[in-house]
Amino acid sequence: MYAMWGLQVALCTLSVLSLSSGGESKARSCSEVRQAYNAKGFSLVNVPHQEISGEHLRVCHQGYTCCTSEMEDKLNQQSKLEFENSVEESSHNMRTTFVSRHKKFDEFFLELLDNSEKSLNSMFTRTYGKLYMQNLEVFQDLFTELKRYYTGGNVNLEEMLNDFWSRLLERMFQLLNSQYHFTDDYLECVSKYTDQLKPFGDVPRKLKAQVTRAFIAARTFVQGLMVGREVANRVAKVNVVPACVRALTKMLYCPYCRGMPGLKPCPNYCHNVMRGCLANQADLDAEWNFFIDAMLLVADRLEGPFNIEAVIQPIDIKISEAIMTMQENSMQVSAKVFQGCGQPKPLGIGRSARGISDMFSVRFRPYAPEERPTTAAGTSLDRLVIDIKEKLKESKRFWSNLPDDICAKGKFTESDEEQCWNSHTKGRYFPEVVKEGLTNQVNNPEVEVDITRPDTLIRQQIMALRVMTNKLKNAYNGNDIYFPDSSDEGSSSGSGSGCSDGCTTEFVFVGTEAPVIRADRSDERAAAAVPPGILLTMAYCMVGLEVSAVLHPARPPKNARCHR
Repeated sequence: MYAMWGLQVALCTLSVLSLSSGGESKARSCSEVRQAYNAKGFSLVNVPHQEISGEHLRVCHQGYTCCTSEMEDKLNQQSKLEFENSVEESSHNMRTTFVSRHKKFDEFFLELLDNSEKSLNSMFTRTYGKLYMQNLEVFQDLFTELKRYYTGGNVNLEEMLNDFWSRLLERMFQLLNSQYHFTDDYLECVSKYTDQLKPFGDVPRKLKAQVTRAFIAARTFVQGLMVGREVANRVAKVNVVPACVRALTKMLYCPYCRGMPGLKPCPNYCHNVMRGCLANQADLDAEWNFFIDAMLLVADRLEGPFNIEAVIQPIDIKISEAIMTMQENSMQVSAKVFQGCGQPKPLGIGRSARGISDMFSVRFRPYAPEERPTTAAGTSLDRLVIDIKEKLKESKRFWSNLPDDICAKGKFTESDEEQCWNSHTKGRYFPEVVKEGLTNQVNNPEVEVDITRPDTLIRQQIMALRVMTNKLKNAYNGNDIYFPDSSDEGSSSGSGSGCSDGCTTEFVFVGTEAPVIRADRSDERAAAAVPPGILLTMAYCMVGLEVSAVLHPARPPKNARCHR
């Protein structure tokens, strides 16, 4: 009996202690929460001084709490903002790399072309004088077309170079045979003998191969930097869905509502939340890695056999060598042309090519190394390539590692796995960490992810990377992929496009040794009419990067069709 009475006393004592504890819980102060909440820049008007009943809460625990509905709404917004900022900050260095290196490479290549043209103009003026000035447009047109190709214009490099040598042959043939009168039809006949007679020796063939490969590699590489920049900038502006906002709020700010504002999430808890919120970004990773690998391959080409600096700097010397070869073989060339095209009519008494021949007999004197123009953009291609290759390598697996990178930062997680927020209270977090990627989120315990609805923007960027990777692989092999250009001038600077959602700009992939697009603008329609089997036409809004963002960032394509 005494034993039974003792047990009742003990139970009553526990009940009293429990009620006492409950009373203390109701009266628990929210002073730390008020201080932390105010430090975030929020007003304290709606913040209770002591815990209140939490039936009104939609995300956090509905027991006694320091949060009102207004506070929870603001913490929801704050969670979303901090998450967006964290993604932006974590990707800042990588995005800045693409921006700065694209600008540097673009400046380098354009200045390289300018320096080369100035060098040729200076040397040829000094060597050939009036004869050069009278035929200046032939050489100016060469550099104009090279620049137009590099900046995205529809230029068939092979045909453009063939046209340059044909025009040069016509001009030189007239100069070396100035005692004769030549009609346009006769000069057209002369140009037909270019391949057969090889009046310029082997220079045109070698230069064509070198220029074509180097320019394809240079242009495609800079376009790759631009596409990498655009993709990274767009993906970094993450689309935060409501389920993610709930998970973020629960992880970052529900400790406030429980009166523990200083408690940080457990590491594995953070990993699950971030992998759920960044599941679509992680799916970009495979295509991103293929793109980076392709960029590195083309970078290797730029360092080696496709080095545009090694091709462009001595182009004046190579053209002069070709002129000397033509001059030395002028009698044999003229004789064969006269035989094939007929004997031209003499101009009359007193006209001869003697003075002209004397002019050409002066050997072209190249600059000594110390006299050549300064290096483009104050650097060299080798230094630029070495720098960007290191940065590109660092960006591999960026998107799949992004959740872990964010959680690794001290402001997000607590290293002590026993003294961290586990989504309910202070203590160890037991659920396993899910793998990255959309399909793996089906078992994510923290974020409700609809794996049947991939993010449209991310899928567009995946397609954009796939398109660019294809171009890079072709450039590595010396081939090109052409996007139809509907403008008379190229541009490599600027930003944005006038074509928004709903655009269906068509583009063409052509992977051939001999590009199909003509330097003559009138041939664009014929170029587009390539037989089925080598065309892949797509709605560009499915790609996500407008053609103008790849080739002409300063303006929209003229043939874009935007449906509202």
